[in-house]
Amino acid sequence: MDRLQSMRVFAKVVEQGSFVAAANALELSNAVVTRHVADLENYLATRLLNRSTRKMSLTETGHAYLERVRHILTAIDEADAIASELSKKPAGILNIYSQIGFGQMQLARLLPAYSLQYPDVMLNVTMSDRTVDLVEDGFDVGIFTVHQKFDVSMVARQLGIAEVLLCASPGYIEKHGTPAVPDELLQHACLNFSLEHLRHHWTFQSPDGITTVPINGKVVSNNADLLRHCALAGMGIVMRSSYSLGDDLVTGKLVRILPEYALGNVAVQLVYPSRRLLSAKVRSFVEFMMMQYPQPESDPWLAV
Repeated sequence: MDRLQSMRVFAKVVEQGSFVAAANALELSNAVVTRHVADLENYLATRLLNRSTRKMSLTETGHAYLERVRHILTAIDEADAIASELSKKPAGILNIYSQIGFGQMQLARLLPAYSLQYPDVMLNVTMSDRTVDLVEDGFDVGIFTVHQKFDVSMVARQLGIAEVLLCASPGYIEKHGTPAVPDELLQHACLNFSLEHLRHHWTFQSPDGITTVPINGKVVSNNADLLRHCALAGMGIVMRSSYSLGDDLVTGKLVRILPEYALGNVAVQLVYPSRRLLSAKVRSFVEFMMMQYPQPESDPWLAV
């Protein structure tokens, strides 16, 4: 028994004043309409309608039941309308997760344009470098780097490939000089991540092969933005991905060091739960971000 459909049929019978008229309005047979009302009465173990060959009327129970059924059907219709409207027009709360460096230096400058284009979407942004489960943690969409793991069932769209590079402030370079080869880093103050594989040495790729050099750590931290600010203050040489530098290189606040020695690349990906039945707000954000980064196999952040 489809109880909801039986409720609709019952309400329509009362509205139309007869089973025949309700059958015509619903484009159902008289037998089907009669069966729906009978099934509903059997389920409730009470009579809802008094009917004869000439006349039909509601019982006392039928009156009380009809009033509540109308409220239920109206609420369902309103819920369907809201869901349908939200699937067409971007609106509501968009829960975004972002890796910290990308969120601070890239997402922060992009969101004003998105918000201007979609004013009915409220942005709830969480930034972290920890592993998250988009579905379990309640996120609609996430921005991950290649070092972060996410469920393989997720849809992943690459935004770009960021180059990892070394840089220092003009003030630091003026005072301490510029290393010409990686081995000279031992004579410089290095601002270093507390990750074990980066804490004591950096590995470079050059035309002559792979070179791993020890470094002299001036500051060690698990927060990349703190290290960036230390570099801006002239405290040493920092390793950063291009997306996390913002306009530091363009404006000359930081200067690239050892550009001929590669430190590797970091892919940045836009991740969301499913291609099917995307809400309008998620679809609008995905399309917006892909328009910002139309060449996902390149490094768009060094060109900014």
